[in-house]
Amino acid sequence: MSEARDSLEIEMVENPAADLLRVLFDYKELMPADIASLREGRSDAVLVGRLEQQLRRLNTWLDSESVGRAISALTRISSIDLIDANEQGHIRLTYGTTLPYTDEKGRRQDRTVRYFDFDDVGANIFEFARQVAIKGPRQEIVPDIVIYVNGIPLAVIECKSPALADPIGEAQRQFRRYEGRDEFAGLGAPRLFEMAQISIALARDVARYGTTATPPRHWADWRDPWPMTADGLTSRINRTPTPQDILLAGMLAPANLIDLLRNYVIFETLDGRRLKKIARYQQFVAVGRTIERIRNAPRPERRSGVIHHTQGSGKSLTMVYLAIKLRRLPETENPTLVIVTDRTELDSQISGQFQRSGFPNPVQAESGQHLRELLSGGAGTTVLTTVHKFHTAVPKRTSVISEAENIFVMVDEAHRTQYGALAARMRAGLPHAALIAFTGTPIDKKDRSTREVFGDYIHRYLIDQAVKDGATVPIFYEMRDARMRVDGRDLEADIRRSFPELKDDEIQKLKQGARLQEKFAGAQTRVSAICEDILQHYRTAIEPNGFKAQIVTVSRDVAVSYVETLRALGAPECAVIMSASNNDSAKLQRHHLSRRERDKLISRFKRKDDPLKMLVVCDMLLTGFDAPVEQVMYLDAPLREHTLLQAIARVNRTYENKSHGLIVDYWGDNRRISEALDMFSEEDGVLSAMRPASEKYQLLESRHRAAILLFDNIDRSDEDACIALLALEDVRAKFELDFQRFAEAMDMVLPDPRALEEPYLTDLKWLTRIRAAARRLYSDERFDAKLYGAKVGELIAGHLRSDGVEQLLHPLDILDPAFRESVEEIGSPEAKAARIEHAIRHEIHVHREENPSAYKSLWEDLEDLISRRRIDRVSAASQLARLEELADRTMTLRADQKTFELTGTSGAILPLILFGEGLSDKQKHEIVASIALDLEDMAQVVDWQQKEDVKRQMRRTIKEGLRQTGADFSSIEASTAKIMDVARARLAK
Repeated sequence: MSEARDSLEIEMVENPAADLLRVLFDYKELMPADIASLREGRSDAVLVGRLEQQLRRLNTWLDSESVGRAISALTRISSIDLIDANEQGHIRLTYGTTLPYTDEKGRRQDRTVRYFDFDDVGANIFEFARQVAIKGPRQEIVPDIVIYVNGIPLAVIECKSPALADPIGEAQRQFRRYEGRDEFAGLGAPRLFEMAQISIALARDVARYGTTATPPRHWADWRDPWPMTADGLTSRINRTPTPQDILLAGMLAPANLIDLLRNYVIFETLDGRRLKKIARYQQFVAVGRTIERIRNAPRPERRSGVIHHTQGSGKSLTMVYLAIKLRRLPETENPTLVIVTDRTELDSQISGQFQRSGFPNPVQAESGQHLRELLSGGAGTTVLTTVHKFHTAVPKRTSVISEAENIFVMVDEAHRTQYGALAARMRAGLPHAALIAFTGTPIDKKDRSTREVFGDYIHRYLIDQAVKDGATVPIFYEMRDARMRVDGRDLEADIRRSFPELKDDEIQKLKQGARLQEKFAGAQTRVSAICEDILQHYRTAIEPNGFKAQIVTVSRDVAVSYVETLRALGAPECAVIMSASNNDSAKLQRHHLSRRERDKLISRFKRKDDPLKMLVVCDMLLTGFDAPVEQVMYLDAPLREHTLLQAIARVNRTYENKSHGLIVDYWGDNRRISEALDMFSEEDGVLSAMRPASEKYQLLESRHRAAILLFDNIDRSDEDACIALLALEDVRAKFELDFQRFAEAMDMVLPDPRALEEPYLTDLKWLTRIRAAARRLYSDERFDAKLYGAKVGELIAGHLRSDGVEQLLHPLDILDPAFRESVEEIGSPEAKAARIEHAIRHEIHVHREENPSAYKSLWEDLEDLISRRRIDRVSAASQLARLEELADRTMTLRADQKTFELTGTSGAILPLILFGEGLSDKQKHEIVASIALDLEDMAQVVDWQQKEDVKRQMRRTIKEGLRQTGADFSSIEASTAKIMDVARARLAK
C-alpha cells in the first residue's frame, strides 16, 4: 500500500473511528505498553490481565485456581474447526462456565462463572486498541482496531482508504487471511476469532459487517444508530454522520454490543454445514422496539403491534431473536410463547428455523385439543401452531384457555386470515396475551381490521430499503403475450352470442360453474406454446448461470399439463408440487407424492448443483418458500393483491452472482398488477422495487458509460496509449470495478437482442482486450470469466473474431431532426411515447455527468410520469403530451450549454446561474468563464474532492463570481451547490 493510501486510511477512517468510540461511548484506548502488560505473549488474543481482574469483580466467590480455570475455558478451546471453536466460545461467553465451588461450610456445589454483567452494562470495561500484533502458527496479523470487553476481543475492525475502488472487498479478503480460511488456509491467527463476534470493514462512506466465516455476499450495512436517533448522533459528533459513524454507533454502543452478543447470534446447520448468523439492523431495531412497547405499555392489550418487514428480509429469524429476548426479560417471568401461521408448510418452516437455531424445546401443536393442553400447562412453553387449530381449541367465546399476561403470540402474515373469526377465537382463548403481528407485505390502506386486532406498526422495513441494503435483490417484471390469452370481456361476449337465451345471472352461474377461464388457460395448444417459450427463455437467460425456475399455474390440472408438456419437449428435470385428494382423476394421481417425497424434491430444488431445475405449482410454495437459487418465476395464474406480491417475492432472495429476480407473466392482465401496487401507499416502496424489464436496458446504458468514460479523450485505435492509462493501481482498480458492473449488466440483458446493439458488444470486446493486455503488462491476476456470468463469457468467446453484429435498434439523438420525423411516422400514442421516452433516457444517460443537477431534475420528472402511467393514473394521450414537453426541456437544456459557444465546464454551469438585469452577453460570458477557469485550476489538487479546505475555497470562489451577476443570496447559495455538483462530476480525477 502506498504512503498516500496509508495516510488516507488513517486520517479519514481509522482516526475518526477511534475518536467516535472515545468521545461518544467513553471507550478507553489501550496503548502498546498497556497491551504488553495485559497479556503474556504476542500469540494471546485475550487480555488475560484484564479478564482476571473482571472475573474477580463479577464473581467474588472465585479463588485463584478457579480464576485460572475460567480463563482456560476461553483460551484453550478444543474444536474441529474455527466455527466450532467460535460456537463453543459464544456459549461460554453468554451462559458462563460451570465450576465446582466449596462454601464456608465445606459443601461442594457447581456455580456459574460470569464473564460479563448483562444486567448492568456499566459494570463491564470497554476498551479498544489499534494495530495489535497477534502471532499465528505461521504468520502475524495486525488488525487496525480490536474492541475488548473485560479483556475479551468481541469485535475486529479493518479500515480501508476510501480512495480504493473496492475497499470493502479488500477488507473482506484481509479477514479471510486473519481467519486463515479459503485461499489463506493455514495462515493467519484464527485464535482471535474464537472469541470475536463481529467483523467490521470501514471506509468512511461505506461500512459493512459480518461475523465468523461470513461469505462476502452476506456482509451487510448497518443503517440505524438505534436507540440513538440520526439527529441525536449528528448533534453528538457535530457533523453529518457517515455510514461508518452510523454502523459504529449502532453496533458498538456498549449496551448494543452486549445485547448483540447475548441475544442476536445464532448457529445453525444448513446442507450439512454449520453457519453462524448475527442480526441485521432491521431485526435488531424491530425486536428492541417491541421490547420497549412491552415494557412501557400502560395496559396489557397495548403491548401488541405490527412488524412489517418485506419478504426475504429474515422475518423468521426476527421471531427467533424476539423469542430469545422475551425468554430473558425479567418482566415477562418465564413467558409462554405462541408462534402462529396460517399454512402447514409455514408452520414447518418456522418450526425448522427455531429448531435449527437451537431454541430450547419448541413444540408443534398436533391438534386443537393438543394446543389447548399445551397452553394450559403453565408458563415457559414455546408452542408452534396453525391458526386454524384455535377453531377446536376455543369452541366458543367463553372457552378461555389462559388469562395469564405473560403469553406472547407471534402471528406470521397477519393480513390474511388472522384478523377474522379465527383471530376472535384466539383473543377469546388468550384474553390478556400480547399479539405481535409479522407481515411481509404492507397492510392494505383500506384495511383497518389488522390494526384494530394487533395495534399500530412497531417497525417497518420496506422493499426499496431491503434492495438498497442488499438484503434482497431487485425484481424485474415483464409481460408476454401468450397465445389464446383469456380476456374476460371477449369471453363474456362469446358466451352471450353462444347462449342468447340465458339471463345475466344464469351467465354468471355458467361461468363460475364451468370454470371457463381455467379451461381456456389449460388448453393444450396454449400450454404447449407457453412451455416452448419458457424453455427457450430458461435455456438462454437463466440456466447458463446455474439458477432455477418456478412455474405458477391456475389449477392443479393445468400444473400437471405443464409438467407433462415440459418433459415431452425435453426440458431439464422438472416436477409438480401440489396437494392431493383421494377423489383426484387418474391424470392427477400419477403425480401424487408422499410428504417425504415432496420434501425431498424441495430440498433437491434448493441445491444449486442438483439437476432438478424447475418446480411447477398452483397454490403451494407461493408463501414462506425460501429457495435463493430460484431466479425466475413464470406466472400463468390470476394471482392478486397480497398473494401476488408474496408469490413474486420468491425470486428476491440473494445468492452468489444473482443480480436480480425476474417475473415473466403470461396471464396477460396487467390490471391486477396495478391493483396490487395501488393497494399500498407510495411510501411502502413497492413501485420502486417492482421494476419493469426496461430498466435493465437503462442500467446497461449507464454502466457502459461508466466503463468507457476513462477513454473518452484519447484515440481508442492507439491501444498502447489506452493501456498506459491503466498504469496506476488506483485507476486500474476503478476500471476493474466498472468493467465488472458493465459485464454484469450485459449478463442481465442477454439474450435479448438489445444487448447486441452498438456500441455495447463492440465496446465490451474492446474493453476485454484492453483489460487482458493491461493485466499481462502490470502482472494482475488472470481473468476469470466465471465472475461475470457464464453468458458473458460465452458471448466474448463467440464474438471475439466476429466481423460485426447486426444492428437491431439504434438510439437516435433527441436533437437529431430525424428523431421527430421518426416519431411522427409512428401511428399509436403508446408507440410514440415509447420512442420519445427512450430518446430522453438516452440523452440523460449520455450527458447527465456534464450537469448532474439539471439532468437529475429531468430524470425525476420522467420517472414520475412513467410510474404514474404504469399504474394507470395518466392516460396514454396525456403521457405523450407530457413527454413532448420533457423533450423540449431536454433540447433547451442542451442548447443553453451551447450559448456564447461555451463548452466544457463553462457550458455545463451556464444554465445553473440566475443572472440579474443589465448584464450583456459578453459580461455573462466572462463571469462564467472565470468561475470555470478557477475551478479547473483548483481541481488540479490530487483527491481534491476528499479535502474540505479545497472544497471550501471552491465554494468561496464560486460565490465571489456569482455576486457579480446581481442575484440575491438564496439564488447564489442554490447555484453554488449545483455548480459544485458539476465540478465533482467533471473535474474529479
